[in-house]
Amino acid sequence: MQVDPTEPRLAALTATPLAAAAIAQLEAEGVDTVIGTVVNPAGLTHAKTVPIRRTNTFADPGLGASPAWHAFAIDHSGIAITDDVGAVGDQRIRIDLSALRIIGDGLAWAPGAFFEQDGTPVPMCGRGTLSRIETALAEAGFDAMVGHEIEFLLVDANGGRLPSTMWAQYGLAGVLEHEAFVRDVITAASTAGVAIEQFHPEYGANQFELSLAPLAPVAAADQLVLTRIIIGRAARRHGVRVSLSPAPFAGEVGSGAHQHISLSTPEGPLFSGGTGARGMTPAGEAAVTGVLRGLPGAQGILCGSIVSGLRMRPGNWAGAYACWGTENREAAIRFVEDGPGSLRGGNVEVKVIDPSANPYLASATILGLALDGIKHKAALPPETTIDPAKLSDADRARTGIVGLSKSQADAIAALDNSDLLRGILGDPIVDIVVAVRRLEHERYGDFGPEHLADQFRMAWSL
Repeated sequence: MQVDPTEPRLAALTATPLAAAAIAQLEAEGVDTVIGTVVNPAGLTHAKTVPIRRTNTFADPGLGASPAWHAFAIDHSGIAITDDVGAVGDQRIRIDLSALRIIGDGLAWAPGAFFEQDGTPVPMCGRGTLSRIETALAEAGFDAMVGHEIEFLLVDANGGRLPSTMWAQYGLAGVLEHEAFVRDVITAASTAGVAIEQFHPEYGANQFELSLAPLAPVAAADQLVLTRIIIGRAARRHGVRVSLSPAPFAGEVGSGAHQHISLSTPEGPLFSGGTGARGMTPAGEAAVTGVLRGLPGAQGILCGSIVSGLRMRPGNWAGAYACWGTENREAAIRFVEDGPGSLRGGNVEVKVIDPSANPYLASATILGLALDGIKHKAALPPETTIDPAKLSDADRARTGIVGLSKSQADAIAALDNSDLLRGILGDPIVDIVVAVRRLEHERYGDFGPEHLADQFRMAWSL
């Protein structure tokens, strides 16, 4: 159930704090527990729960959490202690009651954000950072919409491979083999108000992808987090688990977390109806360029985990080269042209993002880079119309195509040294992302591909 003020029976839920009648209504619908989630800089989803009658307290003043929550590492034991993050201090997680959803079996869910005890937003909070970028876009006269894709792998209850005898890339057999799970996800998503646009088997064995309807940036990231919860719960009900690793098994294609971005002004969309390349407006061209030129520094945010490099390879449709091209799935930015086959109009798909990224920070990064490109009227480079891996080194250099790094150490250093990303996201965000990723590299940088994939197959699973 999505809170919708247009439905009289749910109108009481739109108030903050929730009125006694709204609490009673939730109880009548079987809700006894509220989950609030946050996503940390390592891409880990953390949660607290309260009894339904403590919901308002969860919203304000919130529940206590150590600053160390920002520094928890993907090995589930490490903490990237810094001068600003350690054992001292206490912050508050506050849930957003306007986004409350009933997700079944007595549970309701709402996204959370970090605040200081006096109510000041915490600069290291991903949701708060994206909210700030969304506001900056609005103040500059732009509306943004983000559509998330989720790629994931079904594994057994212990994280091992499932049989794949009946599997074929994008094949019907995959749907039929797991049809109870597929239907369960679709039903649960509909009940929770999540709009799934498509759901299909992917290239890898037991790999699926689903696409979510575009929403405003913060709401879209919230919807992604909720959908991951829905998928994880459905998998458990069917005796399997979901791997959200960028590279669940070494040597295979891996999983992305692509984001489709569209921008508009009151005068119309930026990626269609213009006189520029592929119908873009000048501002649309500048937005694409802003993202392109920022990608090398942004890898630490978008695909910066210790296993991300196993996916970031030509041939994996991971966008291993920083270039753009219409429907070019090997380009880091795939441009989707407006037309009969594109019901949502022109948009750009950023392919380098993987599931190890904090989705709030990934959207904040992409949108912040786009806005920077618009402000500086950045000139669009030539379109790449073929697989960039087929070009010679000289041709790539001539057209400004840069290969994105497979090295985590290089991605961390590029982010750490990026004045552009520090200006967009703020030093606290950059510093804590660098800290958690450096901890990964220091502990596991000598592991081979198979060992890395095995070690972190379930690191981001729910």
